[in-house]
Amino acid sequence: MLTKLFPTALLAMGLIIPSGAFASDNSNPSTSGAEPAATAMVQKTESPTESHRVGISFKTSLLGMGADVAIPVTQRSNVRVGFSTFNYSRGFDKDGVGYTGKLALHSVQALYDFFPFAGGFHISPGALIYNGNGVSAKAAVPGGSSFSLGGSDYVSSASNPVTGNGKIQFNKAAPMFLIGFGNLARRSERHFGMTFDIGAVYQGSGRMSLNLAGSACDSTGINCQSIASDPTIQSNILAEQNKINHSIAPYKFYPVISIGFGYKF
Repeated sequence: MLTKLFPTALLAMGLIIPSGAFASDNSNPSTSGAEPAATAMVQKTESPTESHRVGISFKTSLLGMGADVAIPVTQRSNVRVGFSTFNYSRGFDKDGVGYTGKLALHSVQALYDFFPFAGGFHISPGALIYNGNGVSAKAAVPGGSSFSLGGSDYVSSASNPVTGNGKIQFNKAAPMFLIGFGNLARRSERHFGMTFDIGAVYQGSGRMSLNLAGSACDSTGINCQSIASDPTIQSNILAEQNKINHSIAPYKFYPVISIGFGYKF
């Protein structure tokens, strides 16, 4: 009986005990087999934004040309910071005063991009944390030429012609709101993409300052007075400033349209 049971017992033990049960610790198959499963579990529990990297773009917009950098915050949001710059100069004449004007657009933006549908559409509240947008101009009236200030007519003195400068400025920080499409720090393996934004900046009412020097004469070219010391002329300069401030009042809301070409690292 024992001789018949012995081979059967050996066969059962062979089925139950793994072939490497008595192997050394360095080649323990149970440990090596658990490692891939443990690695997979760690990968699954990683932060959802851990594999999402920074994206950059070069853009052109009504704020000028510049660049943006986007950093993922959550699965559906990024923080985006950037800058824009543009300069343009031209000469023009207003009420007989010749101006050499310069439009300067210089700003730094910070935005919070929220993707409500986990796609490219985003809602982006933010601000111009620095708003250097404005206009500056140098003024000149050749001697003997007529000009007007605040509705009054004058003639620039031949011996001391009228010169000066003007400037239009806005709030140095301004809230902004954009909507658009595209994600610089997209949650896919694609590296290249485009962004489009449209919205507005509330930069407040513009403030015009006009400073003139030299001497102004009456409409006949006589009775010349220094602009700096004549209260009537100073009052007319103030009236001219107020007129210009009224004309630029609609620009308290500055439109923004932007197109960018980006790369995700």
